[in-house]
Amino acid sequence: MARDSQAALVALNRFGFGARGGAAGDFVNAASDPRGFVKAELNRPNGVLLEVPGLSSTPALASAVFAYQLEVQQARAAAAKSGVPAPETAPPSPDARAQKRNLSPNSIAIDMSAKEGAMQGKENGSASAAMAPCEPMQPNAAQPNAPKTPPQPLNVIQRTYRAEGLARLQRAIIADCGFVERLVAFWSNHFCISANKGELARIWAGSFEREAIRPHVLGRFGDMLKAVEQHPAMLFFLDNQQSLGPDSRAGQNRKRGLNENLAREIMELHTLGVGGGYTQDDVTSLARIITGWTFAGRQGQLGVPGSFVFNANAHQPGAQRLLGKIYEDNGVAQGEAALADIARHPSTAKFIAAKFARHFVADDPPPALVARLQDVFRKSDGDLRALTVALLDSDEAWQAPLTKLRSPYEFLVATGRLLAQIPEDPTRYLGGLNVLGQPLWSPAGPNGFPDSNAAWAAPEGMKLRLDISAQIASRLAANVDPRDLLQLAAADAASPETRRTIELAESRQQALALLLMSPEFQRR
Repeated sequence: MARDSQAALVALNRFGFGARGGAAGDFVNAASDPRGFVKAELNRPNGVLLEVPGLSSTPALASAVFAYQLEVQQARAAAAKSGVPAPETAPPSPDARAQKRNLSPNSIAIDMSAKEGAMQGKENGSASAAMAPCEPMQPNAAQPNAPKTPPQPLNVIQRTYRAEGLARLQRAIIADCGFVERLVAFWSNHFCISANKGELARIWAGSFEREAIRPHVLGRFGDMLKAVEQHPAMLFFLDNQQSLGPDSRAGQNRKRGLNENLAREIMELHTLGVGGGYTQDDVTSLARIITGWTFAGRQGQLGVPGSFVFNANAHQPGAQRLLGKIYEDNGVAQGEAALADIARHPSTAKFIAAKFARHFVADDPPPALVARLQDVFRKSDGDLRALTVALLDSDEAWQAPLTKLRSPYEFLVATGRLLAQIPEDPTRYLGGLNVLGQPLWSPAGPNGFPDSNAAWAAPEGMKLRLDISAQIASRLAANVDPRDLLQLAAADAASPETRRTIELAESRQQALALLLMSPEFQRR
């Protein structure tokens, strides 16, 4: 039973989001057939898709943003004409700032981090505030004698961001194991955008994941790559809508040239990896190949606003040499052919296999496992289901000790599962993620959030986890018995030290906080 319990802990923590509280019986089910318990989620039709009433498509969301921006513009113009101060309907548009200053994605994320409070309200603040009851922030709270200012209603951008986040959180918390949701989170971070880039990125963050990531998590890598690089959210995040072929009609008229952001990140972060055999000339060639890849704007001159379009007038004419191969100029198909070949490149197989094993198994994964995953990726033409099953079938993935620290997202979702707290409002979770340094869909740069113990196990980060655990315990400990929760979460796999620590706690509240900080709960 002890060995089955250890395998169950691996199944639930390494591959899933941990056991659920209540009458779910996850640990017992996982112990009876650990690999089968994890694999079961892979065989559910459309189990990876997230189709929730009220969540809109990317073009529909673009129309909402454009309408909102026009409303703000008209209100400001009317206020200026009348001499009355304009209402504070929204913070200054980060989209406009980003385009005017032409910042890099990393610079934009840093620049925006200090300004997000105006958009996020209660989602920012201390650990205590993050886990406090959901009530509007009072702008004049620091001035007791000042008149209370009513909280401003959330605009369509922030409402959408919160609705998308809530749908993702709810799915992760109610899932049987959570393995498919872990896959979604992995690939979404691999092909990341940042909601901090601007209003379009913020409202599109969820639809990007729903449309470009989820349909392909158990499909082909090449299909996901194409969907990601042609999605308006990625094109906006990495400025490809600003990239013009120097010899194109638009490039000659506007005297503006290439923007290599997207091409560079495709090769460095999405496929081949650093040292993957490409040169700066290859980056420039790929940037030329994908000129004209953009999305239709507010006026809809090229297509439905917010949809992917190919602008032939912005495309660099002529054939291009990339990674030793010539790609003829046949419009959008030139770039699609280049992406298909990059997806099949041996360096891509090596890079993806190592990153996949590093995420699920260890910061330094067993070389034999990486080699096996690389072989499966290459021979299956990037079949991600085959890659995933190969990981689950490997002995190394089950035998390696649970040494990786859960990311903040994994920690908070695991907490919600164990305490059976399915959110109806995302405020506490979004606030906790901000406090712990992993704001939802908002990494500081195009390389995504870090995936190593060194990043998340720093003393300050662990102190913040303890603060949040204590806040959670102060709200919920009266309704639970931490000893029962430990049995649900780890059963016989719990160490004698952890059991003794919880037994000797001075209060139920302290015991619950200690449980949430235990190795059995924090490690995966």
